[in-house]
Amino acid sequence: MTLARRLALLLTLSSSSVLAHEPPWGREDSLRKRILLERTAVCTDGKGHYVSSTEVFESSQRQLFYGDGATFTEVPIAPNVVRLSTGSFFEPRFWNPELSFDGSGLDARAYSVVKVDATAGTCSVRCGQRETPFTLMAAEPARELLRKAAYNPSPMKYEPYALLRDTKGVYFLVERGRSEAEQKSFRVFIGPRGRLKPQQMLNVVSDSKGEIFSTKKGDLQLLLDRELPSVWVEKKARRKLRQVPVSENLALIYNELGVYTGARLGTPCDDL
Repeated sequence: MTLARRLALLLTLSSSSVLAHEPPWGREDSLRKRILLERTAVCTDGKGHYVSSTEVFESSQRQLFYGDGATFTEVPIAPNVVRLSTGSFFEPRFWNPELSFDGSGLDARAYSVVKVDATAGTCSVRCGQRETPFTLMAAEPARELLRKAAYNPSPMKYEPYALLRDTKGVYFLVERGRSEAEQKSFRVFIGPRGRLKPQQMLNVVSDSKGEIFSTKKGDLQLLLDRELPSVWVEKKARRKLRQVPVSENLALIYNELGVYTGARLGTPCDDL
């Protein structure tokens, strides 16, 4: 499986993902949307944190929103794969070593989960290995809360595309836009662990032989041909780089490189 394909699988939303700024029930202007609202559970920890979980008709998955009750943010859910629980969402900052890769190459360790048991009237949110109990709200107060709230898209606009490093421990992180319309939008960060800095992009060249990301500081030549090393070119000096698998190093990327330090990803684990 190629790096690009694995990342697309890892970070993609389900085919039933919500529209930006609009919850799945929208304006409740159809029977289907009204039923979706009725099938939405709202849970709270009693400390101003709320998560909504909507049971989707077309699959066994759920659509998730997280917020303070007045404003909710969409939470990218996991692809519908067997090894992940219903209500799983991408959360690379909180690693669960008890899980592993599934048959498709998706790393379940990078996913946390919202659990709702309507029959028992219980909820919980697991971030990595830490589970926090929530309380299931009564149906009518929950619907009124959802009707009055504002909704935002996920703040995760970019996804890791490639990670490389040189022999001195300098890392080169390439990100690209997560949405289909932004797949050709790239960002490059360079620096030692904990201190990667964004580079001013000048140009991107992409063809069957590889990609060149031109920045004000230099050119990152990312070669798809595995027989040749990727190269960083700065003032005619060339440094060979070693590719570091993104899917196996998500915890490193999100927790240690410094690019995402202090950033909110819009998931319940921002606060829990």
